[in-house]
Amino acid sequence: MILETLSKIIHPAADKDIVSLGLVEDIKLFDGNGAAVEPTDPQAGEKAVLVRFKLVVPSPDPLLSSIKKECEQAMAAEFPHAKISIIELVRERKPTKKTVNDLDDTQLQGIGKIIAVASGKGGVGKSTVSVNLAVALSLKGYRVGLVDADVYGPSIPKMTGTEGQVPYMDEEKDLIVPLEKWGIKLLSIGHLVAPEQALIWRGPMASNAMKQIVMQVDWGELDYLLIDLPPGTGDIHISMVHDIPLTGAVIVTTPQQVAIADVIKSINMFRHKDVNVPILGLVENMAWFTPAEHPEEKYYIFGKDGGRKMAEELNIPLLGSIPIYMSVEEGGDAGRPAAFSDGPDAAAFAAVADRL
Repeated sequence: MILETLSKIIHPAADKDIVSLGLVEDIKLFDGNGAAVEPTDPQAGEKAVLVRFKLVVPSPDPLLSSIKKECEQAMAAEFPHAKISIIELVRERKPTKKTVNDLDDTQLQGIGKIIAVASGKGGVGKSTVSVNLAVALSLKGYRVGLVDADVYGPSIPKMTGTEGQVPYMDEEKDLIVPLEKWGIKLLSIGHLVAPEQALIWRGPMASNAMKQIVMQVDWGELDYLLIDLPPGTGDIHISMVHDIPLTGAVIVTTPQQVAIADVIKSINMFRHKDVNVPILGLVENMAWFTPAEHPEEKYYIFGKDGGRKMAEELNIPLLGSIPIYMSVEEGGDAGRPAAFSDGPDAAAFAAVADRL
């Protein structure tokens, strides 16, 4: 009875049920007197007041907590009067062909250009620009990949409508096979952990995770790989520029002075003599607001021409200014990027892609 119920629960990464994967062990049922109840007993559902078993994995699995929750729900339906007790165990760490220290740029050899999309602070729409720029490049016929390297706040699964989808590991190659949507290859830490799971990682752990989702991936042949970096200039950024052969960086800002001050720090990091990554250009996001019913009007909510002036002062190209369009926000929430539309929002991102 229990095994039959649990065999309906599929491990998303392996695409097999947890029973056939051998993850369920040591099933025990007890009645109100503490006596064992046979799982095969036809009246086990009425007799059992405690159901206990183990979920045993061979190596740490970020999906284990969500699988456990599914097991608890399934058992509660099967044994409505029983307490469900599930023990999670990592019994042994399976040796893998590659460790993080073994990773190199072998899987990046088929990629024409690797571009980091960065900002000095959060909230400037960096991920929105990354996703729409990837779509705009793809619509022009380029082969595009997109990595969400923000391990603490991944947003690309939501913006691409791929929440809940899990890439699989090609065991023979020991490589992650990225998801694919609209012809774009996608990978995010958000594809590997439950959306509600908080990642309490120190800098080295976060940097290693980022390295794996870029370098231990079967990207194949691409013209562009865009890497959506987290805001700031911390450990992940240092690992990125040290380990990954970046072609250059695109910087995203908003017009107000407080955003520009932080963005300058990001630019200076890439320009540092020990980093020396070219700045390919600046994207000024939320440049102005234009009501849909009055397309000729512009309201400079966050100030006017801040991005243009900064680009001139720092001698970097201004790739484009993206106005505030409700369609951009709605497209991100709905998992259908605005770059797919035939309106001025799509034209703005297409122009940025052309200049890039």
